[in-house]
Amino acid sequence: MQRVINRRPDRLGRIVLGALPFVIAAGLYLVFSALRLADNPNDKLLPSLASLGDGIARFAWQRDKVSGDILLWTDTWWSLRRMVLGLSLATLTGLVFGIANGLIPYMRASLQPLVNVICVIPPMAVLPILFIVFGLEETSKVALIMIGVTPFLMRDLALRVEDLPNEQLIKAQTLGASTWQIILRIVLPQVLPRLIDGVRLSLGPAWLFLIAAEAIAAQNGLGFRIFLVRRYLSMDVILPYVAWITFLAALSDYLLRLLSRRLFPWVAAGRGR
Repeated sequence: MQRVINRRPDRLGRIVLGALPFVIAAGLYLVFSALRLADNPNDKLLPSLASLGDGIARFAWQRDKVSGDILLWTDTWWSLRRMVLGLSLATLTGLVFGIANGLIPYMRASLQPLVNVICVIPPMAVLPILFIVFGLEETSKVALIMIGVTPFLMRDLALRVEDLPNEQLIKAQTLGASTWQIILRIVLPQVLPRLIDGVRLSLGPAWLFLIAAEAIAAQNGLGFRIFLVRRYLSMDVILPYVAWITFLAALSDYLLRLLSRRLFPWVAAGRGR
């Protein structure tokens, strides 16, 4: 008898099993929404599909009477701008200092204690400090994403560099390779797949930091809009915005996974995928 750990669904089975939790969640929502609205037609906690459609139409297709903008797309632009800038800076910083921390003993002796301390500091705790130092504009929001993500990437990449076979480094030095050549030709190709995986794992926390910063001090953005309409209990707006943020995060994760497969196909092959 074949063990369950060795049974694999076919393509259709994967699609069905992947869609099943979403179908169940949607069904439960419709059932409980209908029950609540039957008791109280003015209930706002679980709006009907018609109310959700009206909320989406107002924010995604109609121009705001005050600003003249289509709010969903304007908020999306500002949030993605902050997210891309913060993650890009975090990725570059994490890559440079992660490799240095893992490969160069003097850098490791200097950086490792500092990285270990920074990693245990809750990023949200330093948000008031960022607002005081950088003000309430874009810099503080980007800095929060960078501070929240960079230490994790640095430590993760340093561990990956330390795990590289020592024989590779010795052979490269025997053949006359300089430190820069070792970094560019041996270390970098092997840590880049890990870097992409690290960024993928950081997407959730990065969105958390962004939403929190926008909720506290912003005039636009997805997090700002959610916390603005919450005072009116506008779940017909909040739920579509949350679903949109989820879609953007899932799309980012898919694009990074696709990038990793295209650039480093041997990694996926080694994982048996």
